[in-house]
Amino acid sequence: MSDALIVWGGWDGHSPEPFATRCAAMLRDAGMQVEVSASLDALDDLDGVRLVVPIWTMGSIAAEPLAALERAVRGGVGLAGFHGGMGDAFRDAPDFQFMVGGQFVAHPDGIKDYDVAIADRDHEITRGLGDFAVRSEQYYMHVDPGNHVLATTVFVPVSAPWVAGTVMPVAWTRRHGDGRVFYSSIGHAPADLDGPDAGELLRRGMLWASAR
Repeated sequence: MSDALIVWGGWDGHSPEPFATRCAAMLRDAGMQVEVSASLDALDDLDGVRLVVPIWTMGSIAAEPLAALERAVRGGVGLAGFHGGMGDAFRDAPDFQFMVGGQFVAHPDGIKDYDVAIADRDHEITRGLGDFAVRSEQYYMHVDPGNHVLATTVFVPVSAPWVAGTVMPVAWTRRHGDGRVFYSSIGHAPADLDGPDAGELLRRGMLWASAR
C-alpha cells in the first residue's frame, strides 16, 4: 500500500517524468511509500493513499477518475502540485480547477528572473524561509480569493505592461472538504527546483498536504 500517488503525463514540454522522479525522491526521503503512474486510471483506487501529486500539464481527464479524485480529496486525501502540472492541468475540467484554487492564463516574457516574497512567515510550510529569486516562467493566474496565500510575486513584464505592478500569488494552501491542498507556480523545468528555496517550498508543501 502506498502513502502517495504521483500521476504524470500531458504536455512533454514540462518534463513530467523527470519531475515525477524528483518528487518521488523527496517523498521517499521523508519516509513515504510512493507509487508513480503514467496513467490517470491509477486515481480509481486511492484506498490508503494520503497524498496525490498530479504532474499533468494540459491533457484531459475522464469523468470517472476525476470524480474519484474529488471524492478522495473531499474525504481527506491531500492534493499537492506545482506549475503547469497542477495549475494548468485539464483545462476542460473546472471541478479540478476548483480543487486547485487557480488556473494558469499567461506567462508574460516567458522564462525570466523574478522575485518571490514570502507572505506568511508563520505557516509551517514557509517558517524559516526568506524571500528568494528564481528563473522560470512567472505564472499569471486566475486565483480563488479563498486561498491562503503563502508567497507572492510582482509583475513588471515588458510584453504586457498593462499588468505591471500586479501582485500575484505564487504559492498557497486551501481546503477542499477535509483534504489539504497545496500549490506552487514554480517549476517549468526540473532545474528550477535546484535552488534550496523553491525545492524546499515544494517539499514542505507536499508533506503538509499529506497530513490528514
